[in-house]
Amino acid sequence: MAEKDVAEKTLEAYNDVFADIVNVLLFQGNPLIKETELEEERTYSSYKADGKLHAQERDVAKYWHSGLIRIALFGLENQTAVDRDMPLRIIGYDGAAYRSQLLSDTQTMRYPIITLVLYFGYKKNWKAPTSLYECLSIPEELKPFVNDYKMNLFQIAYLSEEQVQMFQSDFRIVADYFVQMRKNNDYIAPDTTIKHVHELLQLMSVMTKDNRYNDVYSPDMEGRNVNMCEVLDRVEHRGELRGETRGLDTAFSLVQFLMENNRLNDLKKASEDEAFRNKLLTEFFPNKEK
Repeated sequence: MAEKDVAEKTLEAYNDVFADIVNVLLFQGNPLIKETELEEERTYSSYKADGKLHAQERDVAKYWHSGLIRIALFGLENQTAVDRDMPLRIIGYDGAAYRSQLLSDTQTMRYPIITLVLYFGYKKNWKAPTSLYECLSIPEELKPFVNDYKMNLFQIAYLSEEQVQMFQSDFRIVADYFVQMRKNNDYIAPDTTIKHVHELLQLMSVMTKDNRYNDVYSPDMEGRNVNMCEVLDRVEHRGELRGETRGLDTAFSLVQFLMENNRLNDLKKASEDEAFRNKLLTEFFPNKEK
């Protein structure tokens, strides 16, 4: 999970990607937030519990500025699995950010904190709580006095095609991948040019659990038009090469085994008879690729 978080943060930390995500999910594609108006915010905060100081960390957070004035603080939280306590975590992050405003000697104008939770699961949708009320068991007599706190949840795999096409950054490729996997359990690459090649391939690698996405990256892919079609061609070629190498390794292992056990007749027959050779491979190396 930690590796996925790092990959997601690396791509989303780019201002063009961050602004794009917020503009599409909150403002229906209206480019209200410009990438030049965003400023990195530290993601660490702390809280005291049981007499001890504990650290908590957001995934990505950025201030939205208009000149010298802070308009808002946006946070992105990535989830690949459902978390029933997510609303409570969001309250912790947002509360720490509001408290920092109280402790600031320079910031006199208060600004809102908006957190977006991006859920990347595509095999099942989010059925866990999305508000404080849903997390708690509240007696009816107390409900009028308990403030609710709602979570801004966005299920990336369940976005519409129209929403996916609103994205202008590399996040369109990410969203398109999860939508296709939910609908078809398969992925057909678009010809969209990738801007942040390394970061996108890192994300695809951990999300698909296929290291070939990361392995096929080379610096020559930067600064030119690279799309997912080229990436998949490289990925498939790498897979074919690995398959051939594994097949040769297994064949050499069989030759070595037969020679060490003085089964020279079997070795001669295996070199001439493919069916017999496969029979021996299955018998002695059942878990290796032929």
